[in-house]
Amino acid sequence: MPLTSLNFLAPRLCAALIGLATAALPAVPAWAQPAYPNKPIRLVVPFPPGGGTDLIARTLAKKLADQRQWNVVVENRSGAGGNLGVDAVAKSAADGYMLVMGQTSNLAINPTLYARLPYDPQKDLAPVALVSSAPIVMATAAGSPYKTFADVVAAAKAKPDGITLGYSGNGTVAHLAGQLISDAAGIKLRHVPYKGASQAMIDLVSGQIDLYMSAVPTLIGQIRNGKLHAVVVTSLKRSEQLPKTPTLVESGYKNFEATSWYGVLAPAGTPAPVVQQINTAINDALRDPEVVEKLRAEGGDVLGGSAEQFSALLRTEVPRWAQIVKDSGASLE
Repeated sequence: MPLTSLNFLAPRLCAALIGLATAALPAVPAWAQPAYPNKPIRLVVPFPPGGGTDLIARTLAKKLADQRQWNVVVENRSGAGGNLGVDAVAKSAADGYMLVMGQTSNLAINPTLYARLPYDPQKDLAPVALVSSAPIVMATAAGSPYKTFADVVAAAKAKPDGITLGYSGNGTVAHLAGQLISDAAGIKLRHVPYKGASQAMIDLVSGQIDLYMSAVPTLIGQIRNGKLHAVVVTSLKRSEQLPKTPTLVESGYKNFEATSWYGVLAPAGTPAPVVQQINTAINDALRDPEVVEKLRAEGGDVLGGSAEQFSALLRTEVPRWAQIVKDSGASLE
C-alpha cells in the first residue's frame, strides 16, 4: 500500500484505537467523581437545640470531624413533631450531603399518628446507621411531693385530671409512654405538650407543671445537679446513669417498656457505596471511648451496626408503635 494511503488512514486508526481503549476502561459512576465527601455534610436535627436528639447529633458530628476531617454541620429544623426536618431530607438530593438524625417518634410513630404524613420513612429514606437508644424518664422538681410512682398514682386518683404531665411534642415516645402509663395505672393526667425541652424545664423547676417525661439524655443533667428528681424509667432494667431510679416493671407494671432510639438516615436512592462509607465512619466514631463515655454520660446506650440492621429495626418498630397509637386513640392532622 502506498505511503500516502497509510497517512490517510492514520488519523482514523488512532481514533479507533483510542475508542477501543476508552471502551475497555471500567465505568466510573458520576457520584464517585470527586471522592465523597468534598463539601460540608448537613446533619439535620428535626427538633430544637438542647434536646436529646440534638446532643447525640452534635457528639457524633464532632467525632466525625476529629476522625475523618469531615465538615459536618448540625442544622436544627424543628416543627410538626419532627416531620418538617425529616421531610426536608427525604426530598433532598440523594448524594449523601444531607442527612437526618431520626428517632422513634418521627420514623415509627408519626406514620400512624398523622393522617397525612409528607414522607414514608421506609420508602423515602435510606437507613444508614443506628447511633444510640435511651429509656424515657418521668421527672419532677426536686421539691415535689411526688417521690415515687406510687405517689403520682395516689395523687392522680385523688384528683383526676389535676396532675399535669409535660412532654416535648404530641406523638413523641414520651407522649405515648405517658398515655400508656396512665392507662396501665388507671389514672388520668392532664397532658401539657411543649415545643421543646427548654421552656418545659423552666416550668417544671418553678412548679408550673407537676411532671415531665423525656428521654434520659434530655433530663440527666438537671437530675444530676439536683434540680430534678427522677421518679421512674420506662426500660425493662434500670438505667446505668440512674441506678437508684426504679423501672415501671419494679413498680408493678409487668413487661412495660418504651425506649427512644436514634439513627442517621439519607434520602432514598443515595448510592450504596456512599451509604456504606457513612456507616463505616459512624461505627468508627461510636467505637471511640470518648464518644461512648459521652453518650453514656448523657443517659444513652451506644448502638451502631449495619444499615441492614437499622432497616430491620424499622420493619419491626413501625407496626409495633402503629398498634400503640391506635390503642391510644391519638391522632394529628
